[in-house]
Amino acid sequence: MREEFIYYLWENRLLRSELFTIDGAAVKIISQGNRNYDSGPDYMDAKIRIDGTLWCGNVEIHVSASDWYRHKHHEDSAYDNVILHVVYNADCKVGNIPAIEIKGCFDDGIYCMYQSFIKSKRWIACEKMLRDVQAFTMLSWCERLIVERMELLVADIEKHLNVNHYDWEETLYQRIMHYMGSKVNNEAFDRLAMVLPLRVLRKHADNKVQLEAMMFGCAGFLETEFTDSYPALLKREFKVMKSKFGLLTMPVSYWKKFRMRPSSFPTVRLAQMAMVIHKNDGMFSNIIEKHDIKDVKTMFDIRTNSYWENHYYFEKVSARGCRKIGDTTVDMLIINAVIPVIFCYGKYHDMEDVKCRALDFLEEMERENNKVTRQFEKNGLMIESARQSQALLHLYDKYCKRRRCLECVVFHVISSDCKTI
Repeated sequence: MREEFIYYLWENRLLRSELFTIDGAAVKIISQGNRNYDSGPDYMDAKIRIDGTLWCGNVEIHVSASDWYRHKHHEDSAYDNVILHVVYNADCKVGNIPAIEIKGCFDDGIYCMYQSFIKSKRWIACEKMLRDVQAFTMLSWCERLIVERMELLVADIEKHLNVNHYDWEETLYQRIMHYMGSKVNNEAFDRLAMVLPLRVLRKHADNKVQLEAMMFGCAGFLETEFTDSYPALLKREFKVMKSKFGLLTMPVSYWKKFRMRPSSFPTVRLAQMAMVIHKNDGMFSNIIEKHDIKDVKTMFDIRTNSYWENHYYFEKVSARGCRKIGDTTVDMLIINAVIPVIFCYGKYHDMEDVKCRALDFLEEMERENNKVTRQFEKNGLMIESARQSQALLHLYDKYCKRRRCLECVVFHVISSDCKTI
C-alpha cells in the first residue's frame, strides 16, 4: 500500500459511505478538503462530521498510524489542527485524534488495477486500454496537460530572465541556441550563449562576416591555420573582435559531431544561427508582434555563406552542404524555444491574449513525429497538431514514465467501473 493510493481514494470519494473511527464513532465526510503540496497536513480545510458533531480542519493520511511518530508529527505544531487521521493500518493510537482504518472500506478491484499499472512492463501501463478512452475526454486532458507543460517551461525561462535582468531578447537568444544544439550539443550551445551574449552580437548584426567570426571564434573552431580563404578571413576578423570585446574562446573539444547527420554538425548550425541574428535584429520584439505562424517561420528562412554549399566542416569538402535550416528544425525551434517565451511574456505581463496566441500557434503547427508520438498513434490516439503532441510528450515524460497513473484521467476513466462500496 502507498499513501498516493489512499490520496486517490480520499479525493475521489471511493471509500464506503458508512465509516467509523477505530473507537466506533460514526464518520461522514462532508468535504475532503484541499490537497496541500507543501509541508504540513495532507488536506486543509476539510469538513468531517464525527459522532454527529461537525469538525472543520485538516486531515492527515498515512499507510500505518505509527507513521505519525516516524514522521515526527507529534513534535510539529502544524499538525495540531488535524481533525481526522486516515490510515490503512491502525497499528497504534495517536493521542486523542479521531482515526479511521480504511482496510476493507474500498473496492479491491481499484487496488488490483493500480498494482497492475505500477508493475506493468509495457511501454506505458495503459497501452492496451487507450482505445477505451473517448476522444473528447482525451482532448480535454490534453488541454490541461499543455497548460501544465507551459507553466513548467515558464518556470525555467523565468530563471534565465532573472539572470538576464529581464532582457527578453537575450533570453530568447539563449533558448534558441539551446535547441539549435539538439540533444547532442545543447550544453555546448548553452555555454557559447554565455560566452558570447546577444548584446555583443547585435553590435555587428549588420555584418555577416563579423557575426560568423564571433560565433566560430568563441566556439573554438578558428584556432588552427587554414588554407581556405573563407575560414582564414573569419580567423582574421575574430582576432579584431576578440580584442575589441574581450571575448573568450571555448575548447573545441566541447563540440560533438560523431553519429550525427551532417546537417546537424555544430559548424553548420553556428553558420545558420549567425544568419538568423543577421536577419532578425530585435528578434523578440518582432516575434511578439506576429499573429500569423507563417510570419514567425519566415524569420528562420535564411541562407548561409556559399562556403556551406559543399562543406559541413572547415576545409573538408563534401558532395553537398546545408545552407538553409530544414523545415523540421524550424518547427522544433518554434515549438520548444519561441512559443514558450511568448507564453511566458503573456503570463509575466498578465496578457491573456498573448498566452492564447502562443497556444494557437501550437495548434496551427503540424504534430511532432518522434518515437513517443508514433507509439501513442499506434495505440489508437489521433494527434492533429503540435498542441496535442506537446501535451502527450508531457504526459509520457511527467506521468507515464513516473507511473503517476493515479493522477491521470486515463486511469480514472478505466477504473470508473469500480464504485464506492
